[in-house]
Amino acid sequence: MSVKTESVYTGEFLVSEGNNGISREQVPFAANLTMEPGTVVARASDNGIYSPLDPAAADGTESAVGILYAGKVTDASGGDGVIIARLAEVVNSLLIWPAGISDEQKATAEEQLAGLDIILRSE
Repeated sequence: MSVKTESVYTGEFLVSEGNNGISREQVPFAANLTMEPGTVVARASDNGIYSPLDPAAADGTESAVGILYAGKVTDASGGDGVIIARLAEVVNSLLIWPAGISDEQKATAEEQLAGLDIILRSE
């Protein structure tokens, strides 16, 4: 019997969010990205373009500013996507963190999300 693995569904990581879409924001993403729902995202300080969190960067993308709501693939010109930007509870184990993120860097990003009232919950 073959084994099938399901990908993460849109918004699957959400426990709760604010009424009337107050938790969500449509934002511009960088070019040539492939991201799954639950990816922790950051914003470049020079141009306001969003991309996955990169703790080793020094351009603003080292600071967590939200969580990608639905999977997103951008082309060479980038594209818009929806993030959870505030007022939500999320399942920590369903979030997608950068490969190689240290415990200290993850703790810092979790604090940054908490500052936006995005609360990480265990299952």
